[in-house]
Amino acid sequence: MNYTTKAYVAAALVTLSLSAAAIAAEPIKIGVTGPFTGGSAPMGVSMRDGVKLAVADINAKGGVLGRQLLLVERDDEAKNERGVQIAQELINKEKVVGTVGFINTGVALASQRFYQEAKIPVMDNVATGSIVTKQFVAPEYKDNYVFRNAANDTIQSAMIVDEAVIRQKHTKVAILADSTNYGQLGREDLERALGSKGIKPVAVEKYNLKDVDMTAQLLKAKQGGAQVVLTYGIGPELAQIANGMEKLNWRVPIIGSWTLSMGNFIDNAGKNGEGARMPQTFIQDPDTPKRKAFIDAYQKAYKVDRIPSPVSAAQGYDSIYLLAAAIKQAGTTDGVKVREALENLNTTVDGVVTSYNKPYTHDDHEAIKPNMVVIGEVKSGRVVLAK
Repeated sequence: MNYTTKAYVAAALVTLSLSAAAIAAEPIKIGVTGPFTGGSAPMGVSMRDGVKLAVADINAKGGVLGRQLLLVERDDEAKNERGVQIAQELINKEKVVGTVGFINTGVALASQRFYQEAKIPVMDNVATGSIVTKQFVAPEYKDNYVFRNAANDTIQSAMIVDEAVIRQKHTKVAILADSTNYGQLGREDLERALGSKGIKPVAVEKYNLKDVDMTAQLLKAKQGGAQVVLTYGIGPELAQIANGMEKLNWRVPIIGSWTLSMGNFIDNAGKNGEGARMPQTFIQDPDTPKRKAFIDAYQKAYKVDRIPSPVSAAQGYDSIYLLAAAIKQAGTTDGVKVREALENLNTTVDGVVTSYNKPYTHDDHEAIKPNMVVIGEVKSGRVVLAK
């Protein structure tokens, strides 16, 4: 080999080495999708901001596999069709290795099939519809790429009914649920949970998003003799329920899904929302060092006192740590390997909601178990642990 040939070979080796280093240093793209505008925005924005805090923490410590995490954010506007467009864009154009988010059950159900087909893990960190993690299960599907770290509606509905029937001893209940997938699937879960106690609701009423007058639905519940109103909806309309009850001079407890903790319920309902109770995976209370550090960081970064949706922020934060742990364990961003790692995490992930010790298996993609969820109560404009 002459000098010129040796020089070419050396140059080629250097080029290959530099190319390999460049590839290794490329950021790991992770999608984050949710409603950052509209009525669901307190959940979406809080989730996204919690995700961003986690990514900043991880990147400050060197990233994952020697690479920085890079978020690709998209506003799905709580619209199913928009969620579908975003899923395809994140997978095909942005080449994400995973996505976290999905606030609205309907958007999740419409969109996550694209991740399933592409064999890319998706972490549902807020959407709670019981069916969300059951779309792609055996025997039709060998493997499932949909994971969740939120309290599903089977857990929540049981807790809501226990609070209303067992602890508060109500026997006549009414259900008011919005017309979305979230509201109607949650309503079905509530009716099943009530049926297990031998109770049939005295009224089951539906309303639409952006409805501002719940008089007709509330009158049916009142005339049926309801002692408590159980809800499944989101903040703005839930506030209309509370305010409508005040207009009718009808004061019975409101117990519903975790969304009664949304800032736009608490603010819009004001005094009429006091005492509302709901399941919570996270309450903005610095009762552990990890939670205090998270709350302090969120308040400092986003210049707020009360997190608009503390549950969404905390679960968003934790979802990134779970996904990052799986990528690290897999030693690659390959979707199949990351899924396998998620299903068999060999290290404990210290999250804000909980410490996750083997949160998933091949057949169980629900990280949150019933013993991790508490009942919260609206008190003086905040959510506190119910006494």
